[in-house]
Amino acid sequence: MAETRHLFSTPFVIDRLQSPEGIAVLRQAIMTQRERDQAGVQISNIGGWHSDTKMVEWGGEAARALAFKAMTMADEAQVNLGADHGHEYGWVPEMWANVSTKGNANQYHTHPGSFWSVVAYIDDGYAGSGDATLGGELQLQDPRMPMIRMTAPDLRLKDANGEAQNSEPMIRPQTGMIVMFPSWLQHAVRPFHGEGTRISIAINLVAARKAPAGVSA
Repeated sequence: MAETRHLFSTPFVIDRLQSPEGIAVLRQAIMTQRERDQAGVQISNIGGWHSDTKMVEWGGEAARALAFKAMTMADEAQVNLGADHGHEYGWVPEMWANVSTKGNANQYHTHPGSFWSVVAYIDDGYAGSGDATLGGELQLQDPRMPMIRMTAPDLRLKDANGEAQNSEPMIRPQTGMIVMFPSWLQHAVRPFHGEGTRISIAINLVAARKAPAGVSA
């Protein structure tokens, strides 16, 4: 009988923020900054408010603690094959906030130049509702999908359970959830139809090689 091995998996890490007080402080910092800079910026967001990328500075100690959490998650999800040769790396975090209301979404995009991307959900906006029609899911795209579908769009590869592989899985956010994935992975946010306010924080982690001990930068 033929043996099938599933190779080249893509890591997607899910964790939880453990401090409700910290989440509340982050929420307040974001809403204060939104009042201060109401225009925000327009990048992948379709509607909603997107802050500048300097939340590590204006977000206070809670934002720096969140950045440290993200960096710890990254360290635990990888192996440095060059460590024995003195090739050590640190992380340069870039952080921003998103505030979305009914009808807002984010188009498919990647984060070039970064190694890991992280999203922390401060308020999922669902107000406790489990209604699937409220949308707002984080949607991920199999990076092989265009090539796989190019010649035979009706055919799907089997997954480890023998079912058709899902080329666009969706993750329904929850308040306090934090997720991490490689920055090259295409991702989007489905249109949000809830009556609440979705508040999230995004972090890019850029890998920066450290100078060897005794060598000035």
